[in-house]
Amino acid sequence: MNKETVFFLLGIVMAAAGCTLAPQYSRPAAPVPDKWEVRAADQASHIQALKWRQFYIDENLKQLIETALINNRDLRLSALSMERARGLYGIQRAEILPAVNAVGIGGKQHEGAAITEDGKSVTFEEYRADLRISSWEIDFFGRIRSLKDQALEEYLATEAARNSAQIALISSVAQTYLTLAADREALTIASSTLAAQQAAYDLMQQRYNVGVVSELDLKRVQTQVDSARGDIARYKQQVALDVNALGLLLGSQAQNSLLPSDLSSVAIPQEIFPGLNSEVLLSRPDILAAEHRLKGAYANIGAARAVFFPRISLTTAIGTASSDLSGLFESGSGTWSFTPQVSLPIFDARTWSALTVSKTDQQIALTQYEKAIQTAFKEVADSLAVLVTVEDQLAAQQSLFNALSDSYRLSNERYARGVDSYLGVLDAQRSLYAAQQGLVGLRLAKLANMVNLYAVLGGGAE
Repeated sequence: MNKETVFFLLGIVMAAAGCTLAPQYSRPAAPVPDKWEVRAADQASHIQALKWRQFYIDENLKQLIETALINNRDLRLSALSMERARGLYGIQRAEILPAVNAVGIGGKQHEGAAITEDGKSVTFEEYRADLRISSWEIDFFGRIRSLKDQALEEYLATEAARNSAQIALISSVAQTYLTLAADREALTIASSTLAAQQAAYDLMQQRYNVGVVSELDLKRVQTQVDSARGDIARYKQQVALDVNALGLLLGSQAQNSLLPSDLSSVAIPQEIFPGLNSEVLLSRPDILAAEHRLKGAYANIGAARAVFFPRISLTTAIGTASSDLSGLFESGSGTWSFTPQVSLPIFDARTWSALTVSKTDQQIALTQYEKAIQTAFKEVADSLAVLVTVEDQLAAQQSLFNALSDSYRLSNERYARGVDSYLGVLDAQRSLYAAQQGLVGLRLAKLANMVNLYAVLGGGAE
């Protein structure tokens, strides 16, 4: 084996074993408290391991989520971005290895008698067949390896972003499904209230025609009727908007048979217990994505540092050459070339600026990572705050509804006996209607918070 071959193999070994100049990464301390200041169950379930098909019990909702995961365009874009990042990583990883090309060359050159020494015209022929490596950079100082690591972290970040998009999509479908159920129930309440008020108005109109009640009483009843009509129109509009929003999330029109009629028809999701330790947030996909970008920024610093060191590249070829095509592979036609090149930076002010940019990018990525943790902590804390108070609110609202139901019944009885005016009935009916709508709103808030808690703790990614 000749010395050129030895140098060539030695360069490959050194490049494979070369180190990078990237700073050592260590996970930063989370800028949030270790625990949430709320009571929770002692036995914390592994929410991120709880599959969404286990968490969501409602079969119609499951079918809608399945449709969204297949057809939703935002999720599809996230998946395509992930595939693109994986391809870019493959390109950058391949830069470590030499690109070997097979090259065949054939040519003729004719020189006339006027320029040859013997005064005779001559035709030269040359044929070559080579295996070539052109300008392969031997990565002694880890520039290419650092760029490869940066590309890998970007790919992993897009993969985590895709998982985060799936969590958001599943949560959005469930939230819209529940909102549609609540709005349809509110529409039903408004319709039944309008029917009762319209019947009261017709009766009042008859009594007004015979002079039993005043015009003021008639107008008071009419205001209730008109208010209920306005509420019905508003809830019909909201239901239509909910259906449209659900269709956008699904990527197709939802089947009417899968849509809920009211909140009572929706199966309540699985109960979850988040525990107290905030470290669970570090496995949330959006935080993982931010951490991968932070690691990529560390690798980018290594690439910027490597620019200050010599860059060694190699061009080599081995093959055969002959003046006759038929003798191209005969004995004695072998050729080789070995051309190493060293480029040493002397002065380039851009390299210092590039290093400054890479260090600043690392600080930006660190700040974004810390902010992502703080945002996630707040989201979970907010959801836990609702979790520990919504049951009390529901109990109070249910008690209020029961009391107002009795008040409405008693007001009707007093009016029928002539003890009280119809104004008391109207006030009681108005309060009861508001209490019914408030009860629907709180039931929605409870279910929506269960969905939100599952999502903000990282549940739903696959």
